[in-house]
Amino acid sequence: MALYLPLHPDNPQPRLIKQAVDIVRAGGVIVYPTESCYALGCQLGDKDALERIRRIRQVDDKHHFTLVCRDLSELATYAKVDNRQYRFLKSAMPGAFTVILQATREVPRRVMHAKRSTIGLRVPQNAVAQALLEELGEPLLSSTLLLPGEEWPPTEGWEISQQLEHQVEAVLDGGLCGTAVTTVIDLTEADPVLIRQGAGDAAVFGL
Repeated sequence: MALYLPLHPDNPQPRLIKQAVDIVRAGGVIVYPTESCYALGCQLGDKDALERIRRIRQVDDKHHFTLVCRDLSELATYAKVDNRQYRFLKSAMPGAFTVILQATREVPRRVMHAKRSTIGLRVPQNAVAQALLEELGEPLLSSTLLLPGEEWPPTEGWEISQQLEHQVEAVLDGGLCGTAVTTVIDLTEADPVLIRQGAGDAAVFGL
């Protein structure tokens, strides 16, 4: 049975955030809010939790997972970032963007794209997500909570708690979330490439 944690969207309760982080560290899968939509999250190095998220989403090893980071400094530990890429990141984050970059050795191979050795990364603006990352002290391995056969992600924490009560360990209800996924930008080419238009304005990347 998933633990249901109702959080204040602007000032999340530290006690509940700590409970969620303890669950992640113990190998659990959680659902948490972002400024775009709800997401699934687990500890970066936890292979079993990663496979459980794959099963919930019904995706294969070609699926791009995302490392959700506290800030650009943490992001640069897990991705190779040159000056040009950093300028784009600084203008876009925190925000509703996921960027594709070359992964560093800090990223487990099973998390990278199988052929390109790339990884998706983002820095969220959402207060609950930021509090979670601050308490965890490392990125969350994440994937948008888009359930098989559904066109849009669910928007209500209590509804998600009922849907996934036997598939995740905790649902962090940070209030109503949108249905728009992040805008995905590939920064591994000479110029930014728009992979998916979502909540973020791609004009920040000159697109």
